[in-house]
Parts: sequence; C-alpha cells; structure tokens
Amino acid sequence: MADTDGTLAEVELLIRASTIDGRRKGACLFCQEYFMELYLLAELKTIALKVTTVDMQKPPPDFRSNFEAAHPPILIHDGIIISENDRIERHIMKEIPGGHNLFIQDRETEAKIENLYKKFKMFLLQNTDQTRNGLLNCLKNIDAHLAQKGSRYLTGDSICCFDCELMPRLQNIRVAGKHFYNFEIPVEMHHLWKYMSTMYQLAAFLESCPADQDIIHHYKLQSGMKMTKHEELEEPTITKTVPAEFKTSSYENGDHYRNGNGHHSGRVSASSQYE
Repeated sequence: MADTDGTLAEVELLIRASTIDGRRKGACLFCQEYFMELYLLAELKTIALKVTTVDMQKPPPDFRSNFEAAHPPILIHDGIIISENDRIERHIMKEIPGGHNLFIQDRETEAKIENLYKKFKMFLLQNTDQTRNGLLNCLKNIDAHLAQKGSRYLTGDSICCFDCELMPRLQNIRVAGKHFYNFEIPVEMHHLWKYMSTMYQLAAFLESCPADQDIIHHYKLQSGMKMTKHEELEEPTITKTVPAEFKTSSYENGDHYRNGNGHHSGRVSASSQYE
C-alpha cells in the first residue's frame, strides 16, 4: 500500500551473511522465511523491500551500537527495529501492507510441518534407523497432506506463511542430508516432489535461497568441523533439480499468490553488505 504521497512503504530486512565469504546470503532458516514473505509482498507492490546481509563473524563497528546484542534476522519498518522472530512474524502479519494475506489459520497444516526440522536435526546428530525413519515419517505425512489437498501449495493454490516456512527446511534437508549421510527424499513421495518443483520456479524462493555450500558449512560449524580452502574457492551453486516426471511448467494453473503476477516487480533491492 502506498503512502499518501504515492510512495511505497519501505521495509528493510537484515539477514545473516555467508559464513564462507561474508557477503552473499547465509544459511539461516528464519532469514529466508521472512525474506520470502516480504519478497512476495514486494512483488505485489505493497512495499519497497531492501535486503541487507550482515557478516556476524566480523560485524561492522556501528552494528552493535545500532542493534546492541541482536542477531539477524532484523526487521526495520517505519522507524521500528524488530529482532525477535515471533515479533517479526507478528509485525509482518499485522503491520506490513498486505501481510495479513500470507497468514492463514490452519492447525492441520501447522501440525504436519512443525516437527520436521527437529527430526532432521536429530538425524544429523545421530544417523540411526530410528532417526532416519523419524525424518522419513514426517516427510511422508507432508506428502500425504499434499495429496489430500490436491493443490500446489500446503493450504491451497495460493502461497502462504506455511510454504515460506516449509520450503527452506526441505532445501536444508536435501542439501545437508545428501552431503553428510547420502540421504535423499524418496522419489515415491510424488506430491512432495511436485510441490518442490513448483517452489523451485518461485522467484521468492530462488532469490532468498542460500548456496548449497553455505547450507553445508552452516551445519559443519554447528558440529565443530573446519572449512577447507577448497570450500572458500568453490563456485556457489543451488540444488533445484527434480526427477523429470515431477517437473511443472512455470506458474501453471494461475497466479502463485493473491493478485500476484509471478514476475519481479523491481521493488526489491539487491542484497548488500551492512556497512
């Protein structure tokens, strides 16, 4: 929604920078989730979005003076600085123009996805039949949920907050699960693969997605592993391949978001390092 003078509301999101080069997008699930939500709103031209990366290994001198002990994601809107995740989500829903359209009350969908990341972390911590099956069961439940819905997204044919929460977690599972334990989402989960195929064509996901190398390095840091020189020099890539039978045409069956046209609006500024 534009202000009275016709200008769009300006929103800035500070996200974690790569722990490899300190400049590009880093691996942070909440950063990507909010980036996706705000990007969708910028596509609708309800806001002008600026996304800024912050190298938390070497934060700029004035970062602490401006934000004290806060860590990204940090939302800045209308002179207000918000750093707690639950408050950021609430602010997007209640205060950002158009944000309420993204948030749907659907306890069934929420229950299907809420334990997925916990199961994945347990699997990464200890690769056993029990933890692997726990992760697979969560994925199966989501696949069955999508089959029951018969829609492109978790709650229907319009993307919502649950999709912005789920897809970054699925990407982490694909990339880190494959790297550390050769884990792959079973091809038999047809509806889940078709869902991911649709999400891989969504600009909001692709623009917000960290490189595979950053996702892997994020979990290496958590486990105390060191980065090799090869990783520093490696060209960043994003895994987005799907089996051929699950490929979908771009934005088939209509708009991906209420009143959205699926094209870049030009209202999202390129990510830049906080200085």
